[in-house]
Amino acid sequence: MKKWIAMLCVCVLFVISACSGSGTTPAAPAAPDAKPTQPAPAAKAGEKKKLSFWYIDTGKRKELIEAAVQKFMKDHPDVDVEAVQIPNDPYKTKLSVAMGGGNPPDVFHSWGGGWLKQFVSANQVLDLTGKISSDAFLTAGLDVATFDKKVYGAPLAMSVVPFYYNKEIFAKYNIQPPQTYDELLTIIDKLKKENIIPIALANQTKWPAAFYLMYFANRLGGSEIFNEAFERKGRTFDDETYVKAGEMIQDLVKRGAFNPGFNGIQYDTGNSRQLMYTGKAAMEMQTSSYINNIRAESPDFEKKVGMFPFPAIPGGKGKVTDLVGGVSPVFSIAAKTKYPAEAVELVKALTSKELAQQMADQASTISAVKGVTYSDPFAKELNDMLGKATSMQTFYDQTLPAELAELHKDTTQNLFGNSMTPAAAAKEMETKAKEVLKK
Repeated sequence: MKKWIAMLCVCVLFVISACSGSGTTPAAPAAPDAKPTQPAPAAKAGEKKKLSFWYIDTGKRKELIEAAVQKFMKDHPDVDVEAVQIPNDPYKTKLSVAMGGGNPPDVFHSWGGGWLKQFVSANQVLDLTGKISSDAFLTAGLDVATFDKKVYGAPLAMSVVPFYYNKEIFAKYNIQPPQTYDELLTIIDKLKKENIIPIALANQTKWPAAFYLMYFANRLGGSEIFNEAFERKGRTFDDETYVKAGEMIQDLVKRGAFNPGFNGIQYDTGNSRQLMYTGKAAMEMQTSSYINNIRAESPDFEKKVGMFPFPAIPGGKGKVTDLVGGVSPVFSIAAKTKYPAEAVELVKALTSKELAQQMADQASTISAVKGVTYSDPFAKELNDMLGKATSMQTFYDQTLPAELAELHKDTTQNLFGNSMTPAAAAKEMETKAKEVLKK
């Protein structure tokens, strides 16, 4: 992880310098030393080779991916691709079941990290080393899909997590984006008095609220707190930093910072975003894909949206320029695919510079593909946040082994539901870490 963050800084400098480059968008070249992929058995006369492709993107990103698939089929008339969009939350379960049942899609969305590694360790993912051009991607984007120096996925986009806020509400009540956590608490209290929900949250699937634990841990304990616990070198998951992070979560809940019933509300269905669109809530903390959702669901709301990073905590070791983020989508191929050569070509099409540029221009996406330029104002601002980052903490649930990742989400949801003490949550995480993260 330390190496990952160090390499991120290098690739961020590349992102900044790339913005001054050409605006052309040729497809990424194949690696000159690419290994030949074994051809699949020839299809019977008149039959097409069929590939299944599962992905989770919605809105404009969905449209662009589908257009890329259609272009791929036009360029490869002997291949028929069945593209299936699956909502984010049920997707993980559906893919795990398909993998376990021996009937996975040929090409599938992943986030890299521990989530992908569980399938790699079970020999269920095709090794793409030399089959795709590693030089076409930012190092930080490719690293999450690289295990034991072998590449098991190609990244298209990266993500960071800021607060989004309604500029009209802030202006009406003379509120400025907070610079410190104390200022954020003052804003929360002021909005409560005006009968406005300070922060929208939909946490039935547990991951949306986990951002708060990650940011609190960072702002209190600094950028190395997770690395030390994960690598079993230094502080642990029951460190006082994690206990304090849990206490601060429960303080927010007690203050009424969130909408009622947040632990029972689905994010995928857009319930928390509707609170933002209708002016009932003033802020929501989410990934970079939030703008893509707005453009699909409530385009008129886009002009009201502003962003600010999670503020610094006085006395804490973390910086306001430390970000929480990740890589998504990463496209991988099932080891059982009948047509590996065609699947590799589809992955190349799905991670081409042409598609990456369209994503940046039309869906405010931060690219994991080199050479993309930024003109969309939201993409520019998000990319600027990444460019100024002093560190980026990858999402815990995509970095930790699956069993520990699920416990992290469970304990965090329990903290928000006030059904577990911060000390108990931290102790449970550390107990499981000792079992799972044996060195």
